This record gives sequence, structure tokens and C-alpha cells, in this order.
Amino acid sequence: MQKKARLIQVARGKAPADLLLKDAWVLDVFSGGFSRRDVAVADGWVIGYGAREAREVVDLSGKYLVPGFIDTHVHIESSQLSPAEFARAVVPHGTTCLIADPHEIANVLGLVGIRYMLSATEGLPFRVFFMAPSCVPASPFETAGAELSAEELREVLSWKRVLGLGELMNFPGAISDDPEVRGKVQAAARRPVDGHAPGLSGPKLWAYVLAGPRTEHECTSLSEAQEKLSTGMHILIREGTTARNLTALLPLLSWRTVPFLHFCTDDRHPETLLSEGHMDDVLRKAIAGGISPELAFGAATIHAARAYGLLDLGAIAPGYRADLVVLSDPERVAVERVYVGGELVAQGGRLAAPLPPQDASPVRGTVRVDLKRLSFRIPAGAGKARAIGVVPGQAVTEEILVEARAVGGEVVSDPERDLLKLAVVERHRGTGNVGLGLVRGFGLKRGALASTVAHDSHNIVVVGGDDEDMRVAVEALVKLGGGQVVVAGGEVLAELPLPIAGLMSDRPWEDVARAGRELIRAARELGCGLSDPFMQLSFLALPVIPKLKLTDRGLVDVSRFCHVPLFASEGDQ
Repeated sequence: MQKKARLIQVARGKAPADLLLKDAWVLDVFSGGFSRRDVAVADGWVIGYGAREAREVVDLSGKYLVPGFIDTHVHIESSQLSPAEFARAVVPHGTTCLIADPHEIANVLGLVGIRYMLSATEGLPFRVFFMAPSCVPASPFETAGAELSAEELREVLSWKRVLGLGELMNFPGAISDDPEVRGKVQAAARRPVDGHAPGLSGPKLWAYVLAGPRTEHECTSLSEAQEKLSTGMHILIREGTTARNLTALLPLLSWRTVPFLHFCTDDRHPETLLSEGHMDDVLRKAIAGGISPELAFGAATIHAARAYGLLDLGAIAPGYRADLVVLSDPERVAVERVYVGGELVAQGGRLAAPLPPQDASPVRGTVRVDLKRLSFRIPAGAGKARAIGVVPGQAVTEEILVEARAVGGEVVSDPERDLLKLAVVERHRGTGNVGLGLVRGFGLKRGALASTVAHDSHNIVVVGGDDEDMRVAVEALVKLGGGQVVVAGGEVLAELPLPIAGLMSDRPWEDVARAGRELIRAARELGCGLSDPFMQLSFLALPVIPKLKLTDRGLVDVSRFCHVPLFASEGDQ
């Protein structure tokens, strides 16, 4: 019997359903209310609100049933977990679908990395769709491990589960109608294009929207989100580990705007997943902030699905996929059970579905540094030096002018003034490139922090109170094949190996979270007061978010989209 014919027969009571969930308060995302009814499932699809006969009957006794939650923009690699471990971490929290952008691993390994992510998410107990990474590298001011042309993106866009074009971070190129950027958007052929244009406003914003992007997850203020919404962009309200914008943007969410507002996590570390959760945490905070559960769930389900053309997801209605979440309390978003395609995949906070074996061998061995050529020496210059000013909890930074401390004609770290050396060491091609600068805001009194997670090109980023500890930290990362370390006195105090592309661990997610906590503890013992110093460190090398950033090729003024010298001229001072 053909599938659709069988579903019709089940709906008419001529054949048994596979599953009947009895006596639940079921969310109708179309009218925005709960009603008490049964839900019948066959072949992974919702077929109606009752069944004459079912092979399995589950009495929910008045619990709440809502569609599975959709994260509209996430980088699995940023969780530092393998895709399978990421599933194990988030599915019990009610997340049944991701719109993932694999541009982190694409910046390291290009098409090889994207193929790995597609393979590694095949057969997992949730749905993973991808956006083709549009900016590899993210800017012309850095050295990535790969470059993806419009023609290569056209190939990626032909692969299964690839929905459209990922975040278009090169907004200057989009605004100026750069032929390469235009070619990438054209490759998407009217499919969804994600935006990434922090702070863009007025005519430049109009030009950016005309270039193709229709979503934005980089809004940090209500006024920015309102303006971008008025241009027709879908606003993805982000609540990650470092970048947390939900509180600022929540007043924009209403019954009028909900078709165009959704939620995403973008970058969440294992420690955050363990202590706060995933999409359930975002929804819980939205509801605590005054949004009704019906409105919040609608934003995270049917409207998120429709924004990306996933027309069979996001609702509990005939003809929709049976991706369902059982809640004991909708306001607390207390998840009891999770179904994907009508199959029970999580219960009681634990995954209930098997995970397929995975082979990460093609994406290992990605840290290549010529340690003999490594130097952190900065010759002293005239006048004031540019320093990156950390903005706690945000990916944006400030540019500050400081009197650099010099000893013997060389700039040195000055922990007493919270002015530390920062370096970005190229790790993909063995070029020997080392970008050098200064940063304020880490508070280290001694020692060094280093990571191969450095958005988006993922070279090694290291901050420290002295050159020797910075060198030891880089050497430790080379030995690990990628990861994050805390060093002091020439010794490694804490480490997290990330051998999968230098981005992800091959360990269980609880172990990764534990190692992450140890890194933060060790950093705090050295004086760092940031809530997540490694996430903050990773954004210092991202030259597409204002204001001042550092790459392996030097300092970048993102507002002017150009390299600038460490020592400012008189006109800049």
C-alpha cells in the first residue's frame, strides 16, 4: 500500500495507528491554544486526533503535548561535541530539529569538513538540516584552511539536507555587489539566505537585504531588531553561551510579529548545555520574561519551520511529522518525553535511542605549526597602541588607545594594568603567520590561555602575561592536535583536547563539560573574571564583528574593513 493511501486508511479508521497518545493538552499552533484531545501517529506522521485502534497506546493523563523545538541557527562544532554527543546532549531537552551552519569546520577543511558533518548527522535521533557556508574564509584579512567558491557552493547546495546559503558575513561585499558574493547568492537560486550584519542600518541595510539575506541573528538591541524586521527580515533571537540577546529583544515578540521571530542558540558550550539546557532553556526564559507559552512555542516550531521551507514540520496536525514533546509543565518547559517521527527518542532527561558509530579519521590532524619560527616579539613603536577592549558577554569589542609597556625596546604584557599580549597563530598551512596585538579585559595576573577554536578561521588564539607561557600553550595545542589549554609557570594546568578538526572532542559530552569547567576554574585562579573566557577569546579573531579584531595577518578595524597598525598615527589619537 502506498504511504499516503495507508495514512488515509488509518485516519478513516480502516487500519490501526502505530501510536496513540491519549488525553493530552495539545497545542494548536495555528489558533494559538491548548485543547484536550488524543493524537494518532502512523509511519512517523500525525494522522489525526484519535484512532479506532493503535498498536501502542500511551496515556498522558492531562500532560501537555507540543511540537518539537527547532533551533534556527546553530554551529554544532561550537558545542565542542561530536554530532552524536550533541544529539545526546540536546534531544532530551526537546530539540528535534536543527538548522546548522557548518562553516566552522568548513573553514578548517572545506568540502571534506562539510561532508563529514552530513555523514556524522545521518541516522541521529533528530533532524539536522544544513546551510551551505557562504564565507570561507569569513573575510580577506585572515588565513583559513580552505576557500569555497560559488561553484563549490553550488555543489554543496545540491546535497540532501542542505536548505540554502549560510550567514553572509561579508556584508561590505554584499553591499558593494561584489561579483564573488553575488555569485554565491545566485547559487542559492531563491532558497533561504541567512544574514549576519551586526549594527547595519539605513541605506546600507536596505542594500544588504536587496543582496539576498532574509534572516538576522546578530541583533543586540531592540531598535536594531525593529529596523531589520521592518525590512522584511526574520529575526532569530539568540541566546548562546556568550552572546545573549533574548532579554533585549523579547519585547519585539508578539502575536503580530511571531511569524517573523524565532529562536536560536548559535554557539553553546557543553557547560551551558549541562547547567541551563538547550531550546527548553531559551523558551523557559522567554516565558519567564512575560511571553505566553503558546506564543513562545509557536515561534520555536511552526514559524521557524516555515521560515526555512520545512513545510511538514512544526505542528501537531494531520500531514505533519510526528516530532512531539511531552511536558509536565509548559511554563517551566519541563520535558518528560521526546518523539521524532513517532519514535520515542528521549525520556526522563536521557536519550532513549541508539547512536550510530561514527568515523572522524578524515577530520583529524589539522594543527600544523612551525614551532621553530614561532615568536611573540613586538617591537616598541611611537605613540599610543591600539588595544582590543573586551565587552563581557558579547562578540563585539572596543578599540582603545593605550600607552604600551616597553622593556628593552619590546612591548611586553602589563598584567597590573590588565593589558596583555594577544596572538593569532596560523595553524592550517604552516605559513608561520603570527598576528600580534594587545587586549584588555581578561584580568590575567599571570599565565596564558590558548585555543584552536577561534572564529571563524580557527587559527590558534593565545593571550598571556608573558611570552614563555604563551609559547608553552601553543606547543601543548600542537601536541593535543587541537583544543584549549590554561598554562602558568611553564606547566599546563588544565586542558580540553579537541582532535576533531581542532574544534570537537571525541569524548562523552559530560566529560567535555567537566573539562570545560576545569578550564574556567584554572583561568579564574590566574585572575580572569570573565564568565566564559574561552568563548570570549574565540571571538577576538573574528574580523566581521566590530570593532577591533586580530587575525594571523594583523589587526583589523572591522568598521572600516581594513588592516590597521598596532601603533596609531597622530590623527587616530
